Amino acid sequence: MHDCTLKTVQPCMITRGLGQTVTVTSPSPSHSNLIGSPAPTLLPDDVLPRDALASGAQPELAAASYPAACLPWAVLAERALEAGRDVEGYAYARTGYHRGLDALRRAGWKGHGPVPWSHEPNRGFLRALAALGRAAAAIGEDEERNRISTFLKDCDPEAANALNVLSWSVGH
Repeated sequence: MHDCTLKTVQPCMITRGLGQTVTVTSPSPSHSNLIGSPAPTLLPDDVLPRDALASGAQPELAAASYPAACLPWAVLAERALEAGRDVEGYAYARTGYHRGLDALRRAGWKGHGPVPWSHEPNRGFLRALAALGRAAAAIGEDEERNRISTFLKDCDPEAANALNVLSWSVGH
């Protein structure tokens, strides 16, 4: 990786024609990385499916009623995995994951950058992602498991902790 940070320099005076003098300074220290990191992606709130699940709606009905929402698919995946239905959990998790990627892209995500766990609407995607990693581990899909473990940690280390990635990731 290349070091693209700017070094602090003293202001200097440049004299232009006709006696004009211009002072040139380095950028402010808060913008020292020329490449920059992407801003966190914050998904819009899916109030209806979240409220439906919180009020006791069956996740199957919530997923059918709000198929673009990640949270119902994540809940379905988690329940299937807890019951030992690993392939079913994988399918639900994959659906939630892809719905989440679509939502992230609509929110301006460019394929990398933080997706904070602290932002409640991001949790459906992050839970679906973790469920996909867990399901991949359960069916022996090691490459997928490792990729998802890394992806989840890159999205937000707090999410990786909250979703207990260490319980299913290997060597991470």
